[in-house]
Amino acid sequence: MSAAPSLDEIDVIGPDGYAREGYPHAAWRRLRRESPIHWFDLPDGVGFWAVTRRADIVWLSKQPNRFVNAPRLAIFEGGAPVEGERTFIRQLLNMDPPDHTLYRNAASGWFTPRAIGRREPEVRRIAGELLDEMAGDGELREGDFVTDLAAPLTLGVLADMLGVPRADWPRMFAWTNRVAGSADPEFSGELAASGGAVPPFEQTRNELFAYFAALAEDRRKTPRDDIVSVLSRAEIRGAPMPGLELLSYFMLLVVAGNETTRNAASGGLLALIENPGELAQLRADPSLVPTAVEEIVRWTSPVIQFCRTAVEDVELRGRRIRRGDAFCLFYPSANRDESVFADPDVFRVDRRPNPHIGFGIGEHFCLGANLARLELRVIFEELAKRLESIELAGAFERMRSSFLGGVKRMPIRYRMRPVRAGRRD
Repeated sequence: MSAAPSLDEIDVIGPDGYAREGYPHAAWRRLRRESPIHWFDLPDGVGFWAVTRRADIVWLSKQPNRFVNAPRLAIFEGGAPVEGERTFIRQLLNMDPPDHTLYRNAASGWFTPRAIGRREPEVRRIAGELLDEMAGDGELREGDFVTDLAAPLTLGVLADMLGVPRADWPRMFAWTNRVAGSADPEFSGELAASGGAVPPFEQTRNELFAYFAALAEDRRKTPRDDIVSVLSRAEIRGAPMPGLELLSYFMLLVVAGNETTRNAASGGLLALIENPGELAQLRADPSLVPTAVEEIVRWTSPVIQFCRTAVEDVELRGRRIRRGDAFCLFYPSANRDESVFADPDVFRVDRRPNPHIGFGIGEHFCLGANLARLELRVIFEELAKRLESIELAGAFERMRSSFLGGVKRMPIRYRMRPVRAGRRD
C-alpha cells in the first residue's frame, strides 16, 4: 500500500480531478483536520492559502476592507493574479465596497423576497410544461435531466426577467456553457478549432457583450419591465453606469443566474437517487421540500471557490499571512465542516439546523439566492408529486472546472405521472 501524499502534494485546484472524480472531499477533510489554513505553491511561484473551515471563511468574508476581492476572482491551476489567468472585466464579483454596494443596489430590487415571490406562478407554469413533456403518457422513459428540465427552467425564468426574446434563449444557453466551462474542451474546443486569433473565453464574452449592448440601446429608447431596461438606465454616482461594467453585469446575470441553480438541481436529484430513503421521505411529506432545498445547496455547493487578497499582514491560525497573499475559500469544504454539521457526509432532507454558506456570506452573498431557492423548491415539489420511479441511465458527467461545479449530462430512466393523473392547481 502506497503512503498517503503529503499535504503539499494534494491537488485541490486542478480541474481534471473535478471532472473525473467530483469534489475532493477527502482532501478537504484532511486539510480541515491537519492544516485548515494551508499554503499551496503554483508552478509560476504565485501560490495561495487554502481555507477549508467554515469559521475562517466567514471571518475572512466579513472583513472586506482587510481581505479584498480584487485583483483575483478565483484561483486557477496556473498563473499570477493577472497574467496567466483569465482576465475578468470589473464586475460585481470582483468589486469591493463602496462600489460593490452601489452596483449591487442597481438590480437588487428585482431579487427581493417579495419581487421573487411574484414570479412563482410563472416558474411553476414553466416547470409544469417541461414535466408534462417529460412524462409523456406515464410510460417508462429516458432523458437527460440537465437539458430536459434543469437548464430550460432556469434559463427561461432568467431570460424572461432580462427581457431576452425566446428565439435567443439557445444563444444564452451556449454562452453560459462556454463561459462556465471555459476550461472544458467540449465547450471551448469548437471555438478554438475555428482558428480565430481571439481565445474562446474572450470570443464568447465579445459575442455576449455585442448582443446586450444592442439590447440595452433598444431599452434606453423603449424601456420595458425587465432588468435590461433597469440597468441600462441606471446611474452610479449621478452618471450612467460605465459601458464595460454594464455589459459585465449582464454577463454575470446570464451565467450565474442559471448555471449554478441548474447544477444544484441536477446534483440534488442525483443525491435523491443515491439516497432513495430520502426521496421516499420527501414524496411522503412534501412539506419538507424547503428544508430539502437548503440541504441540496449545502450538499452540492455549486460555487466551489472564490478568492480574497490580504491588504495587510495578519496572523490566522498560527499562520503568518503577508500583504498581497491570496486566500482560496472552499465553500463545499465549509459545508462539510465536522465542527458545524452533524454527520456532514450524510444527505438528509430534514436537516435542521443547516447553516450552510452555499450562497456565500457577507457583502457578496448571492444576489439571486431568493430566485434560486424558488426555482429549486418548485422543481422538487413537482418531482415529489409526480415521480413514480427514477434511476441513472448513464454516467453523471461533470464539467472540467475547479471554479463552478458544473454538470454537463445526467441521463435518467424514470416514470412520471402524466398531467391528467397529476395535479394542475
